[in-house]
Amino acid sequence: MAPDVDAALVERVQRGDQRAFEMLVVKYQRRIERLIGRMVRDVDLVEDIAQETFIRAYRALPSFRGESAFYTWLYRIAVNTAKKAMIGLQRDPVMTESAVASRGDDEDEAPRVENELSDGETPESLLASRQVAETVHAAMAELSDELRQAITLREIEGLSYDEIAEIMNCPIGTVRSRIFRAREAIAARLRPLLDTRDGARW
Repeated sequence: MAPDVDAALVERVQRGDQRAFEMLVVKYQRRIERLIGRMVRDVDLVEDIAQETFIRAYRALPSFRGESAFYTWLYRIAVNTAKKAMIGLQRDPVMTESAVASRGDDEDEAPRVENELSDGETPESLLASRQVAETVHAAMAELSDELRQAITLREIEGLSYDEIAEIMNCPIGTVRSRIFRAREAIAARLRPLLDTRDGARW
């Protein structure tokens, strides 16, 4: 769907069309659940937090003016809802290994290291890929919440710097700084494994 279709659905919701909101939920539920799944450790909480996200979005839609894309606005609500849930449960958000390894939009898509060997792969290269994934996972887990969230939205969700700035409610310069610092931290963990030079990126 194009963004203008989202806008049309939002307008229908604002006029009292509940089915239009159900269509938005169907469209974005999997993406929102994946986003939340990358922020929380307990997979059992993902569905509840996603549901709360959509409830909050539905209640807030009357005041939505379309100044940003609907999904950017929805992502922001999801991130804030997940943070609030984690604070309430006194748990630390953490990236899951499957989230780091798998970036596709298809929820059935498994991390590459878990698939059968493809052309040109060997058991040694597969092991190396797994080690890289585990190292990235460990590096992500050590990042601060702000750095982890920024790098997740950029590298895994593929959002623009402008979109991330809106979701994180901070200047775009701050977003660039957080992503740079996150990349540097991850690269520092990967250098011994990949034998890369200082300054090389992951």
